[in-house]
Amino acid sequence: MSAPRLGITRRLLPPILLISALVAAACTFLQGRQEHERLKWETRQRAIAAADTLRGAIEAVWPLDQPGQLHALLDRLRDSAAALYTADGARVAGSSNLPEKFLPMPGIVRDAIHTNQRTKGIETDNQRWWYVQALPVRVNGAVRGGLLFLSDLSPSEAAFPRLWRQALWRVGLPALLIALLIFLIIQRSVIRPLTELMDWMRRVRTGGAERSGPVPRSGIVAPLTREVTHLARSLLAARLAAAEEARLRHQGESRWTPERLNAHVRTVIQGRPLIVVSNREPYMHVRQGKALRYIVPPGGLVTALEPVLRACSGTWIAAGTGEADREAADEHGRLRVPPEAPRYTLRRVWLQPDEERGYYYGFANEGLWPLCHITHTRPLFRAEDWTHYARVNAKFADAVVDELAGTADEPFVLIQDYHFALLPRLIKERRPDARIALFWHIPWPNPESFGICPWARELLEGMLGADIIGFHIQFFCNNFLESVDRTLESRLDWEHFAVNRAEQTTLVKPFPISIAWPDAPAPTTDEASPRTAIAERLGLTARWLGVGVDRLDYTKGLPERLLALERFLEKYPEFQGQFTYIELGAPSRSLLPRYQELEAALVSETDRINRRFHTKSWTPVVFLKKQHSHDEILPFYQAADVCLVTSLHDGMNLVSKEFVAARRDGQGVLILSQFTGASRELRDALIVNPYDIEQMADALHTALTMPPEEQRARMARMRDMLQTHDVYRWAAGLITELANIRLEAKISSAPTREAE
Repeated sequence: MSAPRLGITRRLLPPILLISALVAAACTFLQGRQEHERLKWETRQRAIAAADTLRGAIEAVWPLDQPGQLHALLDRLRDSAAALYTADGARVAGSSNLPEKFLPMPGIVRDAIHTNQRTKGIETDNQRWWYVQALPVRVNGAVRGGLLFLSDLSPSEAAFPRLWRQALWRVGLPALLIALLIFLIIQRSVIRPLTELMDWMRRVRTGGAERSGPVPRSGIVAPLTREVTHLARSLLAARLAAAEEARLRHQGESRWTPERLNAHVRTVIQGRPLIVVSNREPYMHVRQGKALRYIVPPGGLVTALEPVLRACSGTWIAAGTGEADREAADEHGRLRVPPEAPRYTLRRVWLQPDEERGYYYGFANEGLWPLCHITHTRPLFRAEDWTHYARVNAKFADAVVDELAGTADEPFVLIQDYHFALLPRLIKERRPDARIALFWHIPWPNPESFGICPWARELLEGMLGADIIGFHIQFFCNNFLESVDRTLESRLDWEHFAVNRAEQTTLVKPFPISIAWPDAPAPTTDEASPRTAIAERLGLTARWLGVGVDRLDYTKGLPERLLALERFLEKYPEFQGQFTYIELGAPSRSLLPRYQELEAALVSETDRINRRFHTKSWTPVVFLKKQHSHDEILPFYQAADVCLVTSLHDGMNLVSKEFVAARRDGQGVLILSQFTGASRELRDALIVNPYDIEQMADALHTALTMPPEEQRARMARMRDMLQTHDVYRWAAGLITELANIRLEAKISSAPTREAE
C-alpha cells in the first residue's frame, strides 16, 4: 500500500469504527430497552387478566361461608400474591406469600372500594417490585369488599441483561460488519481513486505532460476527477503556451494563441459589449435518461469565436435546437456557458417549426446555398420561405437589441453566415452606434448568378447595414462588389474595397478562416498505430489508404470523386487489391429531397464500384455514413496516405487544413480542389479540377507514388503556413478591423465610380 493511501486509511478507519461502535451501542440499548418495556407490558396484561379471573371466582362464592376454600384458591397463585378485604377493612383471606406490608388493608384497596374502580400502581417491599392492583368485589351490584392482587416484576427486571446481550448480537455484530464493508467500499471507490489522482497530479506537477500518463479512473469521485483533470490540463496548457511564447519571442516570431487572443480582445474592445449571432449554437442540451447533458455541435465556428467571447464575457445568440434546450435555459432563453466554467452568456432564440422550415431549410438552404455554390443545382425561391426568412431575421434583431439595452456605446456585433443577410440593417436602424461585422462563410457568386434571386436588392441592402463584410478570399469580395454595382445605387471605392450607401461605409475584405493549431498529444503506451487499429476494426487488407471527410452535400463533389476512384483502378490496375478509399460521410439536411437523392445515389454508386472490383479479401470503397466527432476522425487523417478534398465549390473547406494539422509525421498527400478557398493557401497540395475525372485519377496515382522526401517537404510548408495563420489570427484580424472603423464612415477621396 502506498504511503498516501496508508495515511488516508489510518485517518479514516478509527473514526469509522468509533462511529459504528457508538451507533451499534445506541441501537443495542434502544432495542434492549424496547424489549424490556414490551416484556413488562406483557407481564402487566397477564396480571390484569389473572386479577379479573380471580375476582370473578371470589364473587361466585360470596358470601364467604367456606374460608378454607378461599385460602386454597389464593394459595394456588404463582409469581403473584393476593388478599381479600371486607368493605370495613377486615382481611378475610390472603395467600401465604403475601408480604407483611400488605397485611393491613392498604390505601389503594380502600380507594378501589370507595371509587368502585380498579386502581393500579407499583410498590416495593425492599425485596422485590410488585405490580399492584386493587379491584372492588361486587355482589348483586353492591360493593362487598376489595381484592388486592400483586404481580412480581422481578422476572422481567432480571431479563433485562439477557435482552441487552441478545440485542447486542442482533445489532452490534451486523453494525460492525457493515462498518467494515463500508470501509472496504470507501477504500476501493474513494481512497484508491483519490490516491491515483494524487499520484497523477504529482507526476503532472513534477514531470509535465510527457510523464503524467493516462488520466486515472474516476470511480465514485468522478466529478472531482473531472474538475481536477480540467484544472491540471489547463495548467499544462498554460505551461506549454508560456514555453511556446518564450520560444517564439526568442526566435523573433509571434504566433497567435488563445491566451494572446484573449489579451488582444480585452485591449481592443475595452470593456464594450460583444454579441455573436449565428444559427448554430455553441452548446446544445439533450436528454440522457432523466439527466440533461450538453454536446458541442461539430464545426469550426465554436473554435473560432469562443476565445473572443471568453475574453470579454460577451453574449452568443443562436437558435435553440436541442431537445432539452428550454429546460437548461431561464425564461428568457439565457444560460451561462461553458457549463464546466461559465465565461459568457448563451441566448437562445426559439423558432416555430414552420419558421425553421421556411427560414433554414427553405430560403437559406434551398435558395441561398445553391445560389452561392455554382454546382448546377437550381435554387428554389418561394415567397413563403422569404417571409419566414425575413421574420426570423427580425426575431434575431429583437434579441440583439434586447441584449444591448442599457449597454455602453459602440457595442460589437459579429454576425455569422448566410442565414442573417437582413440582420445587419435591422440592427443598425435601431442601434446606429453598433459596430457590426458580417462574415459570409460560403462563396459569393458572380453578379449574373446572384441576379436571379427575386430578393437580391433586399439581401444586399440588409448586408450593407454592416460596417464590415468578410469573405474567405478576395475573389468573393470582388463578386460581391460587382453584385452591388449591378443592383444598387451606391458609391464603390475599388481601391479600398468599400461601399458607400445612405451615408454609411461598408468595408468588404477577405478574412481566410482557419483552424486551431492542435496541442502536442500526450504520450501513449498503446503500441497499435492508427493504421493498424483502423485496419483491424474495418477488416482492411490494402497497402494504401485514402480518406475523405465530408458532409453529404452536392457541393462536395462526391459523385465525381467516386468516378475518379473507378477510373484510377481502371487506369492503374496494379493498385487493385492494394488501395482502399474510406469516406466518412455525415448526413446533412436529410429532410430536403435533393439531399435524400444524393445519399441514395452515393450508396448506389459505391455498391456498383465495389461489385465491379472487389475480391474476397478486398473492398475498394468503404462508406461510413454517420456523424463523426473530431476524435473519431483524427485516426483516419493520421492513417491515410492521401486525403481527397474535391469540392465543386467551397468557401474555404477546413477538412483540408485539419488533415495537414493532423500529420505530425510529415507524411501523406492532400488532393485539393481548385474551387476551394483553401487552394489559395495550401499550394503544396495536388490541386485538381474536380470536374476533370482523368486529372483526379492521375493525381491519385501521383500521390500514392510520391517519394517520402517530397511528401515531407510539401507537408512541412503547409504546416508552417497553418501554424502561422490559425483561427485565432483570423478572429484577431476581424475584431481589430471592426475596432478601427470610423462610425461616421466617410470614405476617402479615392477613385470611385457611380453604380449603374
